[in-house]
This record gives sequence, structure tokens and C-alpha cells, in this order.
Amino acid sequence: MTKLALWPGGLMSFDRSRLPDPQSYYENQGLKLSKGKKWATTSCAFHGGSDSMRINLISGAFSCMAGCGAKGGDVMSYHRAINAWDFVTACKDLGCWIEDGKVSSKPPRPTPLSPRDALTLIGYESLLVAGFASSMGHNYRLTQSDQKRLLEACGRIQMIEGFYL
Repeated sequence: MTKLALWPGGLMSFDRSRLPDPQSYYENQGLKLSKGKKWATTSCAFHGGSDSMRINLISGAFSCMAGCGAKGGDVMSYHRAINAWDFVTACKDLGCWIEDGKVSSKPPRPTPLSPRDALTLIGYESLLVAGFASSMGHNYRLTQSDQKRLLEACGRIQMIEGFYL
């Protein structure tokens, strides 16, 4: 654990030992890792390149080999960059920020999709909903199959919203 520091709100610190296991963390982010003992290859969530990011399964370091500039030394660096968060917010989300001797956040919940895949799915489902709405505006009556698919689309959008909010 890093040294405790007196911040305006009291004693606070970053406990590196509470960071998630790199392989589990990256897989929970929706990345498919290649087989490897120390290094794995995966798609780059920052620019969408396939098989362009290398991840160290021991330290959590990552680096895009395609030149988008994404790189960092551990899981915390990735978590900050992918979410565009400051250090303390990312620490709290990962459950490794301690305030006055207490962990100040719940452990992170795994997400089944990467942020890029989630946005792609939301875009697709939104287009489907818009198509149904347009059809209904032109007096088209939805079949039971159409209604079922529309409800599935709305449910998926709400499910994805729940993962990221």
C-alpha cells in the first residue's frame, strides 16, 4: 500500500494490492486475449484496431502497436484512459482507494461488452427502434414478432445503460 497522505478530506491512499488481476480485468472489459504466459495480444479499444494492442498479463501494462499512442503501465492506467477519469475516481471505481482506513467504493462490476461494442450495439438497436417508430407513424401495425423484437431492443439498450451508469 502507498503511504497515507493527508488530503483536505482526511487520510487517503491508493492501495495497489487491491487492483484486479490484469487478465481478469481486461477480459471483463470485453477484450479477447490471445494465449500467452506474459504477454497477450488483443484489439485496441482506443482506435478499434484488431490485434494491435499488447497487454502484459503480470503487470497489466498495455501498448498499442498500431501507433494510436495508447499505452500505460498497469490496469489503473488503462481504467483511467478508457473511461477518461481522474486518478481518484478510477481508484474508487476499482475499489483501491482508502479514506480514513476504509475502502471508499464497492468492488468493480464486470461488464460483458467493451465500451466500443456497447456503443455499436446501442447504435444498432436505436436504428431498429427508430425504424419501427417511423413505420408506426405511417400507420403500419406491428406484428407480434415486431413487438417482441422492439421490446428486446429497448431491453438491451437499458441493460447496457445499467452496466455503464
